[in-house]
Amino acid sequence: MVIGGGGREHAIIKKLAENPTVDWIYALPGNGGMAEDADCVDISATDIPAQVAFAKSHAIDYAVVAPDDPLALGAVDALTAAGIPCFGPTAAAARIESSKVFAKNLMKKYNIPTADYAVFSDPEEAQNYILSCPLPVVVKADGLALGKGVVIAETREAAVRAVKAAMEDRVFGESGARIVVEEYLTGPEVSVLAFTDGKTVVPMVSSMDHKRAQDGDQGLNTGGMGAIAPNPYYTRTIAKLCMSHIFEPTLKAMEAEGCPFRGCLYFGLMLTPKGPKVIEYNCRFGDPETQAVLPLLKSDLLTVMLATTNGTLADTPVEWHDAASCCLILASEGYPAAYEKGYPITMTEEARAHAYMAGTKLEGNKLLTNGGRVIGLTATAPTLHDAVDEAYRLSLGVEFKNKYYRRDIGATALEAKGVDHRWSTAYIPKKSEG
Repeated sequence: MVIGGGGREHAIIKKLAENPTVDWIYALPGNGGMAEDADCVDISATDIPAQVAFAKSHAIDYAVVAPDDPLALGAVDALTAAGIPCFGPTAAAARIESSKVFAKNLMKKYNIPTADYAVFSDPEEAQNYILSCPLPVVVKADGLALGKGVVIAETREAAVRAVKAAMEDRVFGESGARIVVEEYLTGPEVSVLAFTDGKTVVPMVSSMDHKRAQDGDQGLNTGGMGAIAPNPYYTRTIAKLCMSHIFEPTLKAMEAEGCPFRGCLYFGLMLTPKGPKVIEYNCRFGDPETQAVLPLLKSDLLTVMLATTNGTLADTPVEWHDAASCCLILASEGYPAAYEKGYPITMTEEARAHAYMAGTKLEGNKLLTNGGRVIGLTATAPTLHDAVDEAYRLSLGVEFKNKYYRRDIGATALEAKGVDHRWSTAYIPKKSEG
């Protein structure tokens, strides 16, 4: 069973289904659009007792806990205690994402390169600090906030507003009770997901997420509007440096702290003029990075996942296709703020074959929009330019009212490779009315 209900989970499900020993996959709760690939069960991703009961009653052989919330709440702990083997970290290890303060203190203690920072539990102290710190400054809620708990403040006024929103207005609930105020780093960003069994770490193909809602990296932060892989800024030299200075030291640090990490560890990196530094850790597959990375995996995903659970990753080959991919997110206009949903979705068979369903639901036999990020379309090709071009071409095969997407996914990466990134504007209509 795969716990979760978004595009990331659909990508995991499709990849797991390639293993011939997999007879059946349940998605808890899944969503209407992925019902062709898994049996969707109306159990919330955070209802851990119900998950355990379902796993027992349905003789589940293996469970994949994909989202951050159930990991932080101890889903892996509970399922493992019930005799269900799991992919994912324990709640103690998941703190590397669920608490920014834990992660920053870990990096400081074990000399893992990251931005300078200060931690605050009193809003007045935080605001006083902001009055004299260098600008821009980054304000982060300590706990989980659906990828939206980070504000890059260009002015002191904006920073103070961010502190007030998190600590006084509690827009992120208890996740904002403490905050981290962080040095602003510059340089290309890289996402590296890695398989790990607590001892061995095997990085996946690097990727580049596009977090902002609008073209040119403008607008509000979102859960991610698209991703490409591999990331051209992540060279072999930098990869070796990250392995020796960041990846392996992080695994050793977690083991030393008594919470070895098993599962997928996500490294959000900034390639600064002073070298690679960690912006953030995630305790799970990224979304939408997973939709770009997993299609490039040549090895069997279930075999690799089992190796992380069983501690045999060092003896398990993990191979990748020599290709590139682009995941384009089709969203509801207005996301991540206010948006309308409940509109019918039509898709060509070709587009459906490349689609990872996120914010969708079934009413009868009608597929409807049911979220901000609706569908991720992923194309693979020998070159990044071709993958990007193909993803935009595929987007013409999906229609729903208020369909919105960025028109520059992959442009920065292509510029870094010195490749003309202007693809046919016929693939990029200004707006779809459905």
